[in-house]
Amino acid sequence: MAVEPLSRTEIDNRLADLPGWSLTEGRLTRVYRLGSHFAATAMVVHIAQVQEELNHHSDLTLGYDTVALTVHTHSAGGAVTALDFGLARRVEDLAPVHGAR
Repeated sequence: MAVEPLSRTEIDNRLADLPGWSLTEGRLTRVYRLGSHFAATAMVVHIAQVQEELNHHSDLTLGYDTVALTVHTHSAGGAVTALDFGLARRVEDLAPVHGAR
């Protein structure tokens, strides 16, 4: 199944529903702050589980008390697609469980 890149207008419209997310260098990005290194590590594991479930993986960076994501679709030439927004939405939904802000 081919995945089509979204237009800049479509991306901007979808970003309006994802506070904290932005388009940086052609990729969706978000940094979460957490209360501890343990909480950040737990969130990374949770995100990895979602990525496996969706079969859609992002660049995921763990800091002392931060988690950063950079999301794009390799099969669409590195463009942003609906798959990326699906992953972003799932991450947003799980973030409060970890106390992320």
